[in-house]
Amino acid sequence: MTSKPGHDPFELEFEADDEFTSPSSDAWRETPMTPATGVDPFADFPPAREPETRDFGGDPLADDLDQPEPPRAQPANPVHEMIASAEAALGEHTLPRITIHVFCAQPETADLVERAAADRRMARAAVVVRMGGLVGAFETYQNQPTPSLVMVESLDPAPQLIAQLDQLAEVCDPGTKVVVIGAANDIALYRELMRRGVSEYLVPPLNPLQVVRTVTSLYADPSAPFVGRQIAFCGAKGGSGASTVAHNVAYSITERLQTGAVLVDLDLAFGTAGLDFNQDPLQGVADALTQPDRLDPVLMDRMMARCTERLSLFAAPATLDNDYDIGPEAYDEVTQKIRSAAPFVVLDLPHLWTAWTRKILLSSDDLVIVATPDLASLRNAKNMIDLVRRARPNDAPPRLVLNQVGVPGRPEIPVKDFGEALGLTPSLSLPFDPKLFGQAANNGQMLCEVAPKSRAAEGIDYLAQQIARRDPPPVQKTSLFGSLFKRK
Repeated sequence: MTSKPGHDPFELEFEADDEFTSPSSDAWRETPMTPATGVDPFADFPPAREPETRDFGGDPLADDLDQPEPPRAQPANPVHEMIASAEAALGEHTLPRITIHVFCAQPETADLVERAAADRRMARAAVVVRMGGLVGAFETYQNQPTPSLVMVESLDPAPQLIAQLDQLAEVCDPGTKVVVIGAANDIALYRELMRRGVSEYLVPPLNPLQVVRTVTSLYADPSAPFVGRQIAFCGAKGGSGASTVAHNVAYSITERLQTGAVLVDLDLAFGTAGLDFNQDPLQGVADALTQPDRLDPVLMDRMMARCTERLSLFAAPATLDNDYDIGPEAYDEVTQKIRSAAPFVVLDLPHLWTAWTRKILLSSDDLVIVATPDLASLRNAKNMIDLVRRARPNDAPPRLVLNQVGVPGRPEIPVKDFGEALGLTPSLSLPFDPKLFGQAANNGQMLCEVAPKSRAAEGIDYLAQQIARRDPPPVQKTSLFGSLFKRK
């Protein structure tokens, strides 16, 4: 067996106790391991490494279930919300184009890694799963170079695991990262592996999201530009009111939750965002899509209309002068650049099916499907939800909003039956209120501006809290004496 020259392939320049300090030059020398007996093995477990640049003003893992539900809104699906909260913790880090080799000791682990490899955040990585564990990895790399990342599973005791890991280090190329999946939940073993330069140590039980999070965190770039959360709104059929819901949710996120957002109207020919916000900008999203390579923060700021202090609008031209034959690459590039402008980006999608709408639906952090309680909406919503579930097995299911419920004289599918047919509990049920919605549309106002105490406005605010996963800031109370002094 010949060792490959070069520096330590497991060297990541940090230690377990302080991951921001450089290790000593003798990182590979043998040291006795002290077992952690009589103490909680998780007492001083190092926290997970998270990128320092993500700050949305709150805990991304905040549980939506603790939020008070409006008395007349449909209840949220608890399982949906727990999955969504877990997914939110992953952020928006995607892997570069790397190769990952995984050597499993158990078939269950191999199946888990296969499911993690199908996640959209690992689309650029080439993942190869093999059996054999740590010993199999050592035998394989004696005759071939190592990839960017090697994940190995070992069920052996700690001393044998360390010895086999030393053998693997001799045949690894410089720069290779190593993740170990072991059976011993031992802090002493964890620290020893970290001291030897192992990137991460995982202990079952695991799920695909944990594997994705571990891998993406290893390649997170702290200098990468800020990336906001993308929420796509799509109607199950034309006239379902998806644009109205999208515009009001974007307004609620900024005004009720006090955070920044950008609303993008992608219905280039018939978009209504400009009308709903009483805006008529000279430039908009169509100009950005025709020259995506020129779009930078300065030009983006000039093209966006300022609706409020925190809400910016990328309006559609809403004219039929052009055919708007724009390729999917332009939509992808523009939406990715817009995500750096605000913590939340709300996309108002038109009711059509193209390559770019499909990609946006599958790549968005949250997908909201707006439907009416009729058979056509039920069929179309089911097709969309089934597609998203197949393509995004590790993500939260789409959110379903039932709009125009209770139209007088119109036969409807009951809300409960509608949700059961889709296997999804509606996040919100909006009543049919033509006077309120018509007045808001004609005045260029939002529902909470026209009737803040209405059922529809309360439901929109609740949906915005679900999507943003945060509570509105507390209302500052003024004292009686303060009011008296203020009057003087």
